[in-house]
This record gives sequence, structure tokens and C-alpha cells, in this order.
Amino acid sequence: MEITKLVHACLAIRKGDELLVVDPGVLTPPFDAAGLVGIVLTHEHADHWTPEHLQRLQDASGGVPILAPAGVVDAATGFDVDVVAAGDERAVGSFALRFFGGTHAEIHSSIPRVDNVGVLVDDALYYPGDSYAVPDRPVELLATPCGAPWLKIGEAMDFVLEVAPRRTFATHEQSISSFGLQMANDRIRWAVEQGGGIHHEVEAGTRLTI
Repeated sequence: MEITKLVHACLAIRKGDELLVVDPGVLTPPFDAAGLVGIVLTHEHADHWTPEHLQRLQDASGGVPILAPAGVVDAATGFDVDVVAAGDERAVGSFALRFFGGTHAEIHSSIPRVDNVGVLVDDALYYPGDSYAVPDRPVELLATPCGAPWLKIGEAMDFVLEVAPRRTFATHEQSISSFGLQMANDRIRWAVEQGGGIHHEVEAGTRLTI
């Protein structure tokens, strides 16, 4: 399985001729989606999906399943969404998906919290969306959010310590400077190394394999 880290929150996950896309949002430019078999949206915020991306991907693929929590249904009117929640499992092409969490991390008490799911792909790659939801099984590679209005780097470090993956990389980075991203990489690296793991410093277009 090959994971391409795209801009901000978007991941393109390829296995053989099949492609799974996670969170194609407004900060991510259009990208090649040959072999697309499914789309996962962790929640409804625009940096994780746009109607334009969904329509482009659906038109190019001839229509594929869109998996997302209930809150996305009202936002993504006109699209057929397979609603998923914590504890659900799905098979999309040859990809096995498990979902965790259920709620977006708190930004502020004045801002309503929306539905959010973390997704575990083939019991190997885990991406929590905008949350610190911890899966109930070991993780090989953890896509670790590193910059957001809801995120404190110490909490992200605690999240990595609790998940204890074998490998990490930083994502959700567009809200911080290059200096802030380097600090986040350093902190995530420290956290994963406490369990003997490895941190990968990545940029848009970097590919990692499992």
C-alpha cells in the first residue's frame, strides 16, 4: 500500500490499480485519481472536502462510494453518502476500513462540535480527522494532525504516545508556518520515538509505503 501525502488533510492511498482518497478539501489542488474506488470524508469542514472535488472525482471515476459521518449528509446535498459512525466497518474495493471516534475536537465552547470519524485503512494506516480518537488496535502508520485552531501540540504528542504507532508523519499543516511545522515535526518525532517508532518528515507529494 502506497500513501501519497497531498496538501493539508488529503491522502491518496493506492494498492495495486486501486485508489482510495481521504479528505480532498479546499486547500488541496486537483490531483490524479486514476483507479479511484472510494472517497472518505472525516467531517464536513471545507478544508476536508469541497463539492468541486467530489464532483470532479465522481465524474472522472464514473461514480464511487462516498463514506462520511452523518454531519456531511446535510452539507453535501446532491451526493449519495454512505453514512458511517464509530464502530462501523466497510469494504471499498480491496480496502478494509474501520471507523473510530465520532466527534470533532473542541475548538471553543462557543463553536458547535460536528461529527467526525477517524479511519483505519487495512489495519495499518490511521488518520483521525480532526480529533484525537484512538483506535482499539495497533497502528503501523499514523497520519498526525499538527496544526489547527483546535490543536495544541502537547495534546498531539499525547495522542501519539497513546496510539504508539510504529511510524508517524505530520498532516493538517496549512494553518501553521514553515517554522511551526518544523517544531511540530520535532515534537511528533520525540513522541513516536518513546515507543521505538520512526517519524517521517513529509511535504505534499511525498510517498510512504506499508
